[in-house]
Amino acid sequence: MEMHIKFTLNNKPVELNINGDLKLLWVLRTRFNLTGTKYGCGEGYCGSCTVLINQEAERSCQITLKEVEGKDIVTIEGLANDGNLHPLQKSFIEHSALQCGYCTPGMIMTAVSLLGKNPAPTRSEIISEMDENLCRCGSYNRIVDAIQSAATEMEEG
Repeated sequence: MEMHIKFTLNNKPVELNINGDLKLLWVLRTRFNLTGTKYGCGEGYCGSCTVLINQEAERSCQITLKEVEGKDIVTIEGLANDGNLHPLQKSFIEHSALQCGYCTPGMIMTAVSLLGKNPAPTRSEIISEMDENLCRCGSYNRIVDAIQSAATEMEEG
């Protein structure tokens, strides 16, 4: 059923007349051409589709548009500020925390949410928070190192 839905997407107000039952993932990718948010499993298990909704990491393949009414959504494309990469994006590059890169946007968005709640997480806390984001390439140690490094940079800077 078509609905009028308003939300903020990457710091810009958005209004759509659209089927409210559509999954956020597909609207981001097809309506807004924000293809950094990936389709992985479609079941909410892998984390490739993770975005921030009101600063919390959420699986966009499981969220309908009517559920985001009035909320603030940030995708991987919305993290950069004035052309400058977010510290987590830079750290993932510096630590080679990506191979194929498919899981990387979801990993980074989950890490942004983690650092928003806990700016100085222990290695164990990072592993626990990132546990449900899957990386087929097995870059987990580098991912944890990148998050630790970014946390330190963000705390100091």
